[in-house]
Amino acid sequence: MKRLAVDIETYCELDLKKVGVYRYAEHESFDILITAFAFDEAPVQQLTKENQTLFMEALQDPHVIKTAHNANFERVCLSHYHNVAMPPEQWRCTMVDSTRIGLPAALGQIAQVLKLEEQKDKAGTHLINYFSKPCKPTKTNEGRTRNLPEHDPEKWEEFVAYCIQDVETERAIRKRVDEFPVPESEQKLWALDQRINDRGVRVDADLMAGAITCDKQTKNEVMQQARHLTGLDNPNSPTQLLEWFQEQGVEIENLQKASVEALLEYYTSGPVHDVLKIRQELSKSSVKKYDRMKQMMCSDKRVRGILQFYGASKTGRWAGRGVQVHNLTKNYMSLSRIRTARKLVKEQDFEGLDLIYNESRQNILSQLVRTTFVPSEGYKFAISDFSAIEARVIAWLAGEQWRLDVFNSHGKIYEASAAQMFKIPVDSISKGSPERQKGKVAELALGYQGGPGALISMGALNMGMEESDLRPLVDAWREANPNIKNFWYACDQAALTAVKDKKIITTHGITFRREKGFLFIDLPSGRSLAYAKPHVTENKFGREAVAHYGLNEKNKWAKVDAYGGKWVENIVQAVSRDILAIAIERLNDIGYTTVMHVHDEVVLEVPEDDEDALGKIEKLMGEPVSWAEGLPLAADGFEAEFYMKD
Repeated sequence: MKRLAVDIETYCELDLKKVGVYRYAEHESFDILITAFAFDEAPVQQLTKENQTLFMEALQDPHVIKTAHNANFERVCLSHYHNVAMPPEQWRCTMVDSTRIGLPAALGQIAQVLKLEEQKDKAGTHLINYFSKPCKPTKTNEGRTRNLPEHDPEKWEEFVAYCIQDVETERAIRKRVDEFPVPESEQKLWALDQRINDRGVRVDADLMAGAITCDKQTKNEVMQQARHLTGLDNPNSPTQLLEWFQEQGVEIENLQKASVEALLEYYTSGPVHDVLKIRQELSKSSVKKYDRMKQMMCSDKRVRGILQFYGASKTGRWAGRGVQVHNLTKNYMSLSRIRTARKLVKEQDFEGLDLIYNESRQNILSQLVRTTFVPSEGYKFAISDFSAIEARVIAWLAGEQWRLDVFNSHGKIYEASAAQMFKIPVDSISKGSPERQKGKVAELALGYQGGPGALISMGALNMGMEESDLRPLVDAWREANPNIKNFWYACDQAALTAVKDKKIITTHGITFRREKGFLFIDLPSGRSLAYAKPHVTENKFGREAVAHYGLNEKNKWAKVDAYGGKWVENIVQAVSRDILAIAIERLNDIGYTTVMHVHDEVVLEVPEDDEDALGKIEKLMGEPVSWAEGLPLAADGFEAEFYMKD
């Protein structure tokens, strides 16, 4: 099938990084400045009047596959600009196909990692800033707010060449990633993901506006209090505030959340306590999501493009973009109190908010963020999530039968885990008992070979446990789960053998193999995880282990150490992702509209009069998966007038 590689350069008064491509492309100032394209291996062309018909016919021909790096951008922009449909089924994305094999997402980074002859032109940022964004009016530029080609013809020619080079680089990357064919099921899933992003989710604009006003007013009031207490010009300045704390005799190295919380346990009253509480109020990042909603909201009051397909390259899970729905604050107020708070914020009755609620406005606004997402008129939300999906998957893969028995019966894994660890009857463990608490924290922290440090990170010490209790708790959990423990070591040895001896090793239904400079882990679904440049190294215990290359916390291409628990974590989360993907596809096939999904939860718009929707959704999500025989699945959901946690 013929391929059309495409790259465009655009202009808009809006900041693409802040508003996202959907809001960007619909804005009245949006313009496509340059289009570069190439058919198969033919030379790259710039779009002109002479070849426009050829390009437009190919663009709309369902028998021509369109390719681009971050194809969502080209697809959405070209659709808006030319006012034509751009079905995602006709597109392929080299960014996604690169992350599938463990490479970075950025075009330039991929080209560097693969050491391609066709590299991305590094001068692009300067050219984009000059032509693609508004400029400040000055005497030198005669007061203009936009740079056009005639204002610097030489730079313009460089910009055209830059766009053409991007097509060359994208095509070179395409040749390399084509060596690793994309499963048809994954390409189909990407197209469905694009349609979910195209659809977007509706925002309650009045609640959003009220929250933004409330936040601004509250922060002004709090800043005034902080100035009065500290005498500082800008109490929100970390530098000024740290100096003030030092003057008060307070030892604090930074103003991070954990540092402030630790000091509040010591300073329970007085000026230092009050300033610490104010710092908490001013630094609440969750409230900033209202501003991002406003920036991204399209003319029909829907936010689009909030999900990134294959955003986590080690597992294939989705990532959040823009509003970041994957880390919304949980709402712990009752439904009636949430409804009242929403009403008061929408009416901008902030004094009423203070009278009714015995907590800060910022805390209330944080809880209301997720409720800003609402269904379309005439619809309701059906929200359903898989029950303990990772715990079920790891038990199934490892063959830990007692855990499978739990999930096939009462499903109380925290209680059952505690009973198994402490050798006591499960019926003797109540919801508030210390044994259940220990079972819960152990379940959350220890499944991926975690030790005492993992328990501490999960909050064990804050739950009243002593540090001396943690190692025995780790040992008890591992003794109760010998098959999961064996799973860690089996995966570690399989990876080592595959990389060191170049053998194909299968364990627990998972295949490890080294091919063309990558370590591949073949999953039961038929999808593979990929790790670039695998090699044998020495771990901190002086034993042989496998390391690979990937993006680190600073988004730099670097060596990444791996071990049994990390392989298992990736595998379990990847299998869980594949099960979620099947559920989304099944729901789509029976006509239910997914507007977003968060972790292991789906959010669907269903007609208000569809009384059977939730039951159908839960039943469908719990149905067996063909490649996961014996895996017990279950889903639990509820209906809502806005997005929330049950």
